[in-house]
Amino acid sequence: MINCVRAKCPWCLFVFVFFVGSFILSVCSQTTAAELKKPYNVLFIISDDLTYTALSCYGNDVCHTPNIDAIAATGTRFTRAYCQGTYCGPSRASFMSGYYPHATGMLGYKTPRPAIGDRAMWAEHFKNNGFYTARVSKIFHMGVPGGIEAGTDGADDPRCWTERFNSQGPEWKAPGMGWTLEGNPDGKLPVKGGNTFVVVEADGDDLVHSDGRTAAKACELIAAHKDEPFFLGVGFVRPHVPFVAPKKYYEPFPYSKMLLPEKVPGDWDDIPPAGINYKTSKNMQMNVPKQRKAVGGYYASVAYMDAQVGKVMTALENAGIADRTIVIFTSDHGYHLGEHDFWAKVSLHEESVRVPLIISVPGKKPAICDSFTELLDLYPTLSSLCGLEVPSRLQGKDISGMLSDPTLQVRKTAFTVNGRGFLLRDQDWAYIQYAEDASKGIELFDMHKDPLQYTNLAGDPKYAKIVTGFKEQLKVKLAAVRNNDL
Repeated sequence: MINCVRAKCPWCLFVFVFFVGSFILSVCSQTTAAELKKPYNVLFIISDDLTYTALSCYGNDVCHTPNIDAIAATGTRFTRAYCQGTYCGPSRASFMSGYYPHATGMLGYKTPRPAIGDRAMWAEHFKNNGFYTARVSKIFHMGVPGGIEAGTDGADDPRCWTERFNSQGPEWKAPGMGWTLEGNPDGKLPVKGGNTFVVVEADGDDLVHSDGRTAAKACELIAAHKDEPFFLGVGFVRPHVPFVAPKKYYEPFPYSKMLLPEKVPGDWDDIPPAGINYKTSKNMQMNVPKQRKAVGGYYASVAYMDAQVGKVMTALENAGIADRTIVIFTSDHGYHLGEHDFWAKVSLHEESVRVPLIISVPGKKPAICDSFTELLDLYPTLSSLCGLEVPSRLQGKDISGMLSDPTLQVRKTAFTVNGRGFLLRDQDWAYIQYAEDASKGIELFDMHKDPLQYTNLAGDPKYAKIVTGFKEQLKVKLAAVRNNDL
């Protein structure tokens, strides 16, 4: 037949070539269309106890984080993102469930599942819509270092995941040079476990520790599931104490050269007792050399975590799916590194409540967004971006519009709690109230004139109307949070 066409029938040849070519083009175009219709993947990377002030993309010129910076260079970096709880359990339960802590009563370290019943949590919503969902290490609350040493699930919710993986590590028991900084005034105590300030310059490579193993498993899962839509939660536990990282990550941070925040005489005089953080230089018995060592250990832990982020992002590129994967990088809450002589989390001051938040969506231009956002907004926003139904019951807001227009404002305030009090933060003021009836004290800071929050204006009669207004606003907010149909 082909010989006949070639020899005797040029018009037949033309028709043959036309139809064969059309068929090939049709198949190619259908394949291309199918590729374009593939839903976005979601890569959710969360660091534990990370202050935004430790990242170079947020202005730190000592601690360099090139891999997180690279995500920021392609995405939207939010400068006013706030957690809903200033310690791990309530914060993670909140953004995974879609509810504020006082809606579920989740102010501790347990799963929010009993409170929300059969309602789908964030990752579960994606699983119910045909996504492969996996967790590597800490997404819901998991004890650090205890849960990491044991390799247990913590307060995880198994309904969220197709598969889940823990990343066991030696934590403070890692071989190397170590120091106990907290409660060790004469320096005689050996390195000890628990939720305490310990620094270990560890022997061995990245894979000795939990975060190195988390990165390796995440890379493996990306390669294995690149041909199906996935929601992958990657939870790094550093820089949560103990500050443990391979020795090489300590080299850029000589302890004697670490700078500490300004010490202001009388700084605590206008802070209510309920506002003095649970960890301070005083009650931890950390002198200046130990404080500098804490900062160096923290930065080394951040640098180690950043290197693991880089491995995961390289795996995404190598799998050829970076152009259809949304990447989120954040932390569960902020962290004090000596501001007000406070350390760690829990407080309702700015260093503890603000979090780094970067969202990179393929095809969206990089931007910086100064509008208020909350971690609670992740569930509805990612659902919207991936074309899924956004459950109307969610207490977060869809901020996907900010990724196209960073000047867009969806929230006028941010709302955060810590079990002792409440924060309302707007463009001008930070209002902190301890106890619902304010019986444990109030703080009010002018965030234009006093961004470091040194002068509490709550007791000044000139600001009485502002305080009264915030009191009423908080009452309304709490009522709305609790009246949500759970």
